Amino acid sequence: MARSTLDAYRKVVGMTGVPLPVVSFLGRLPVAMIQFGSVLLVTETSGSLATGGIVACALALGQVSLGPFVGRLADRHGQRTVVLAFSLTNAVAIAAYTLGALADLPTPVLAALGVLAGATVPGIGPLARARVVPLVRAKGGDDRLAGAVLSLESTMDELSFVLGPALVGLASVAGHPAYAFGLAALLVAVCGTGFALHPTGRTTRAAPQGPARARAPRPRLPRSVYVVRIGLVFLGVLLGACGAGITALTEELGRPGQAGLVYAAMGVMSAVVGLSMAALPERFGLLARWRVATAAAALLSVPLVWTDSLAGLYVVVTFFGAIYAPNLITGFALTERAMPPQRLAEGMTFAASAFVGGQAVTLAVAGRLAESHGAGAAFALGSAAAAVAFAIALIAREERPRTSREPLRSFAVTPDAAAPSDSGRPA
Repeated sequence: MARSTLDAYRKVVGMTGVPLPVVSFLGRLPVAMIQFGSVLLVTETSGSLATGGIVACALALGQVSLGPFVGRLADRHGQRTVVLAFSLTNAVAIAAYTLGALADLPTPVLAALGVLAGATVPGIGPLARARVVPLVRAKGGDDRLAGAVLSLESTMDELSFVLGPALVGLASVAGHPAYAFGLAALLVAVCGTGFALHPTGRTTRAAPQGPARARAPRPRLPRSVYVVRIGLVFLGVLLGACGAGITALTEELGRPGQAGLVYAAMGVMSAVVGLSMAALPERFGLLARWRVATAAAALLSVPLVWTDSLAGLYVVVTFFGAIYAPNLITGFALTERAMPPQRLAEGMTFAASAFVGGQAVTLAVAGRLAESHGAGAAFALGSAAAAVAFAIALIAREERPRTSREPLRSFAVTPDAAAPSDSGRPA
């Protein structure tokens, strides 16, 4: 990694302090643990893979449905109170969900507990982005440092989705997946509280209340925000379909235990590339990055359709993992550029929910598709989603920003857009 890139990360950590990224990383681990572990936990206790899938989907949909609301509350009342309340509530909800699974409660009750566990997720990942980017800008950081923040945050996401499933796997080997859920409840209570009470939590100010609020209505969002969200939904579809395909192919090959390691290989590659994103020159603008990242996703997902061996799966998935972080980082960066400052936390949590929602819905559909037509069919669904995401990025055009703080242009979708310049220069 270039020295200038390392310097950028040092500056970011110097502005936030070391404890913030530590508690932020540990506080987002429970999300990865309960998402991956839900199928294992409920399947273990109920003896039904179908029940495990239904409850896991309910948990993900709970997170998607309430995630933007958490961000909106944080914008209005500040992150400290909101994150503290949701972290403690989520710890109780995870504990109740775990006890319900161990008690082998009926599927509708487990699904309801799953929705509660997902809906109370404090959203530490997207809220960390919404907290640290304005902090860095307030301390004189430029777009390069803001990009370094987003790269670092996405890398922590990647590492959490490598370590989280690994912890669940270790717990299963040690005795029972429920052990991992106990750890998840403890982590979200302790580290979520640490994230909420960190001094930087005061930098996220609440929106004006009372008469001042009445005189200043919430600013409307530019079309570009919705464009990015649609792109992130299709990225979620891509990764959900690939997840189902990987699970199906490893089962077809008689090596189901390898699925977790394949995910880890993809996640590690994504994390490495994510850290390197901060080295990209500023003249390589965000719109151009989005187009390149979605094009790469469409191209690198195609070989998965014809992969029929474990060795080939490892090779193809490792290369495919290189597109994951660039797409997420660019999506969050475009959201940060276009969102009015008063609604930044809402924008970040909505972007994360769009991505998770695409995954959640697709897992159920792609799973059935893989059962009926093989792993290649699930991979083909993902590749088609990537092609749609590329088409959305390709027809986007630049538009002038709606907030004075934004030096870079935003963009929108228009049918007559050709290929406008995306230099990243101030408008």
